[in-house]
Amino acid sequence: MLQIRDDVPGAFEVLVRTYQDRLLGILTHLIGRKDEAEDLTQEVFLRIYKARKGYRPRAKFSTWLFTIANNLALNHLRGRGRSSTVPLETQPQPTMRSRGMADRSMVSREGTASGQMRKVELSDVVREALEELGEDQRIAVLLNKFEEMSYAEIAEVMGRTEPAIKSLLARARTNLRERLEPYLRTGQRG
Repeated sequence: MLQIRDDVPGAFEVLVRTYQDRLLGILTHLIGRKDEAEDLTQEVFLRIYKARKGYRPRAKFSTWLFTIANNLALNHLRGRGRSSTVPLETQPQPTMRSRGMADRSMVSREGTASGQMRKVELSDVVREALEELGEDQRIAVLLNKFEEMSYAEIAEVMGRTEPAIKSLLARARTNLRERLEPYLRTGQRG
C-alpha cells in the first residue's frame, strides 16, 4: 500500500490480484449475490485507490481493507432493505445454497463418488448454517475462520472491543453447533 501511495507503477495491480478473490469471497458470503459482491469489491478497491495519498499504516493492511469492505457491505444491506426497486431480471439470482449445485459439477476424481457427494453436501449444510447467522456473527466467523484474523483485528474491522468479538464468536459457534449437530448426528439434512 505504501508503494501505491507513492505511485509506484504496477503496485495497485499487484494489490488487486493479491486480495481480489479473498475479498470477493467474503463479500459474496455477506451479501448472498455474486453480482452485487463483485460491484462492492470494485468499490472497495476504488475507495482504497482514492484514499492512497492519505494512507498511514496503523494496523495490518488487510484489517483496513476488510474494515472498508465490512462497512460497504453493511451499508449495502441496509440500503437493500430500504430499496423499493424491483430487479429487472426474471431469473432468480443464485443464492449460496444454489451455488452449491455448481460445486457438484466440479467433483474431484479422488475418492469415491459417494464420498465426494458427502463432502459437497456437508459444504452446503455449513453454507446454509452460515446464512442463518446474523450479519455480525457471520462476518466475525468469516474473518476468523477464512481470513484467520485475530480477535483484535476483527474488533478493529467491526468497530467493537475484543471481549465483544470473543462473545460474538462464542454465540456464533453455539448457533452453528445447534444447526449442524442434527446433520452430523444423523447424516440427514433437516
